[in-house]
Amino acid sequence: MAREYTDYVKYINETLQIPDVQPYTAIDLFAGCGGLSLGFEAAGVKTIGYEMVEDYCNTYRMNLGSECKQEVITKSTKFPKVKILIGGPPCQPFSRSGKQMGQEDKRNGFPAFIEAVRCSEPEIFVCENVKGLTESMRDYYEEILAAFRDMGYIVDAKPVGMVKFDVPQRRERMVIVGHHGGFRFPDEKDYQITSGEALGELAEQIPDDAMFLTPSMDEYIAKYEAASKCITPRDLHLDRPARTLTCRNLAGATGDMHRIRLADGRRRRITVREAARLQSFPDWFEFTGTQESQFNQIGNAVPPMFAYQLAKSVINYLEECENV
Repeated sequence: MAREYTDYVKYINETLQIPDVQPYTAIDLFAGCGGLSLGFEAAGVKTIGYEMVEDYCNTYRMNLGSECKQEVITKSTKFPKVKILIGGPPCQPFSRSGKQMGQEDKRNGFPAFIEAVRCSEPEIFVCENVKGLTESMRDYYEEILAAFRDMGYIVDAKPVGMVKFDVPQRRERMVIVGHHGGFRFPDEKDYQITSGEALGELAEQIPDDAMFLTPSMDEYIAKYEAASKCITPRDLHLDRPARTLTCRNLAGATGDMHRIRLADGRRRRITVREAARLQSFPDWFEFTGTQESQFNQIGNAVPPMFAYQLAKSVINYLEECENV
C-alpha cells in the first residue's frame, strides 16, 4: 500500500480537521485529553466526553468544542442511549510497567465500562487498552469478553501496532469491538512513518526553553543502558519510528526519557509539541495545564490518526447496517 502523501505533518494537520457536518454521536468514557475523540470527530462523529481530571477536560473542550463532563465514572453512572460508545478504561492495573493488580486495582475501569454498555445499548462499542491485558490477566480478560457476549454482542479483540496506522511510534494496544455482525478493522499499512518525518524541522531546532541533559544525567543514563543491556542507545532515532510514549518517559527525568541528540553531541529532552507529533496530534491541537500535565495527557492519549481510521471502520459498519 503506497503512501498517499509525502509531507506527514501536512497530512495529519489536514486530515484531523473537524467537519461541519457530523451524522453520528458517540460517548467517550475515560476520554483523557481527547485523542480517541479527535479521530472520531474528524471522521464525522460528534463526541461527548467523560473524564475526571480537570486539565484533560479543559484540553478536550478547547480543541474539540464538544461537551466533556468532569466526573468520576462508576458502575452507577447513567448514560443516554447512543449508537456508538468508545473509551479507554484506565490501563495502569494491567500495564506491564505497573504493579499489575488487575481487577483488584481500584483504578480498574472495566466494571464501569461494562455497565455503560449495558445502560446506553450502543449498536457498536470500541474499548482500547494495553496489550498486557491479555498476557498477565488472561482469565479476567476472558470474563470481560464474556460479559459483552452475554449482552448479545459479537466481540472482536485484536492487538494493534499503531505504527501500521500512520503513527510514528512502536505503540501496541488491545482494541476490543462489540458489534452485531459485519464489522471490519481498518487495513494495516505496509509502510512506517519515522520520527524524523513526524518532527521535521523541530528535531534540528533548539527551543528557548530547551531542557538539556546534564553530565550527571548522561552518566546515569549510561549506567541505566548498561544495566538494561541496551545494544542501541535509547535516544530518538530519526530514521525509524519512536519508542512507545508513556507518561513516565515523557514527564519524568528518567534513564528511559525520550531525548534528541543534536549534531554537536548535546542531548535534550523532547518538547510537548514534539511528543504530540509522535503521538500523531495535529499542530493546531493545544494542551492546557503545567508542562508535566501536558506530557501526561499526551502519554495517556490514543493516537488520533489510528482513532480516525478506526472511526472510519465504525461508520462503514453503521452505514452497511442501515442499508440492509
